[in-house]
Amino acid sequence: MTTEASLEPPLRPYSVGRRLAAEALGAALLLAVVVGSGIMGERLSGGNDAIALLGNTLSTGAGLVVLITIFGPISGAHFNPAVTLVFALRREIGARLALAYTVVQAAGGILGVWAAHAMFAEPILQVSSKLRDGPPQAWSEGVATFGLIATILGTLRFRPEATPFAVGLYITSAYWFTASTSFANPAVTVARSLTDTFAGIAPASAPAFIAAQVVGAVAALAAMGWLLKPSAD
Repeated sequence: MTTEASLEPPLRPYSVGRRLAAEALGAALLLAVVVGSGIMGERLSGGNDAIALLGNTLSTGAGLVVLITIFGPISGAHFNPAVTLVFALRREIGARLALAYTVVQAAGGILGVWAAHAMFAEPILQVSSKLRDGPPQAWSEGVATFGLIATILGTLRFRPEATPFAVGLYITSAYWFTASTSFANPAVTVARSLTDTFAGIAPASAPAFIAAQVVGAVAALAAMGWLLKPSAD
């Protein structure tokens, strides 16, 4: 039986409006977690970036587990245009709905950044000045996104109930083993360009990140499609 893409399949029969609201709210909360924990970590770390990143990492990984568990049965809990693209290419979500998902993911992410700014008495409207340039950074984003998609597709195939935990743990790990700290998400990249705080990325650096994320996602789809396909040999 074919179902729409989900991190907690099968999806219950929620309306399109509710699915879009779940994607927007999930993306908003995710960015509030990412940016808010970055601000808190930086303020409490006494200038030690490693400690700030550790706080940012643990909060993000834990938040992802909760958000995917909550919103997975409603919308699939993509929160990520790269994930939506993969399931659209698998024909598990229609093109029009995939485009709508992408729009609300980006809009929700921006609102989440602004919510984090408000919580910490930061100026609401900001633009990041934090450059993350160079081939190693882009390559890192390709690797990070490849691993994220592989994690999702692999757990959906063999242990769907473990997907929220697998994704949260993978991102927690990828914060540290990638030079870019694993954005792995075009909507997150766009939203983080609008915060000049610990988690920010300069707008000039964002296009290379997004291109690498798309390439990494498609490469993972191809690799996992072959790897997970049963064969007679």
